[in-house]
Formats: sequence, C-alpha cells, structure tokens
Amino acid sequence: MVRDDHPLRPGDVGGGGWLMTEHFDDQATELERLPAADFDAFFAEQAAPRPRQPLTLYGETYTLPDSLPLMFTLQMERVQDSSDLDDVRKMLASLFGADTLDTWAERGMTDRQFRIVLIYASANVNRPGSVSMQRAAELHDEREAEQAGKAPANRAARRSAAKKKGKRGSSGARS
Repeated sequence: MVRDDHPLRPGDVGGGGWLMTEHFDDQATELERLPAADFDAFFAEQAAPRPRQPLTLYGETYTLPDSLPLMFTLQMERVQDSSDLDDVRKMLASLFGADTLDTWAERGMTDRQFRIVLIYASANVNRPGSVSMQRAAELHDEREAEQAGKAPANRAARRSAAKKKGKRGSSGARS
C-alpha cells in the first residue's frame, strides 16, 4: 500500500508504473547546488609516477604505459572477432606506436611470437616484471593446448573414445 505522502504514486505511468512527483523538483534543485565532480582534477592527483616496463624487440626499445589504454582494451575485444588488420594496427598503436604491426611483420615475426609479446605486454603494464618472457611463452602454449583440447574431434576419434568408455554410439535406429 502506498502512503499519501510518498513522492511516488502508482498509476502515473501506463501499466501501473511509478512516477516521481512533487519531491522530484526539490531534489533536482538541491542537486544543482552541488559542485560538479571534477574527474580531470581527481585523475591529475592520482597520476603519481609508477614504474613502466621497457622491452626491446628488433633493436627497438618500447616502454609500456603504466596502465592499459582504454583503446587497447576495446580493440582487443574487437580483434577477437575481426580479421581486419586495421583493428590490430589500432590496438598495437596504443601500446607500441603507429606502424608497429607492419614493422614487426616485415621483420619476420611469427603468429606465436606476436601472441607471446601481447601476453607479456598486457601482463607487465600494470605490474612491471610480473611475467617473464619465458612465462609468457608458457602461458601462450597452455592456452593453445587448451583450445586444441576443446576442438571437436573427428567422427572416428569420437567412436574410438566412446568404445574405450564402454559406451555404444547411436546408429540412428530406434529400438
């Protein structure tokens, strides 16, 4: 049951919803008097220098930022479902600078090497030194093995696995 002095009344919106009434104007006026949240000033205060991880690749030294740029994070999501090289270029540019993908490709970087560098870089941005190059390679290989294990087996492999477990595959006929 709704009290008469409640700022919301049922039925003011189609379908029996709730609608703010007389107290809304008082609250809006009160909010207008509050100072605006100044995130520029807040983030400037928070910008204490943090350690940054350098890395050398093909004779070039790159220094990772102290946190992942939003563009990198957004592009990383997009790249997973994209085959457009421009998406990859944009993602890398936010960490390593423009033309990085083309430079590395021209130098002969393999797909595995590329993924190891990404694992290493993304791990060491926020916590420099947290993942070694060797550990990045291990993480890459573990992920590759997991993905290979999830790949659907061919028909003969499924039958063989079912026989080993003592299960009989369906012939499609009903009994």
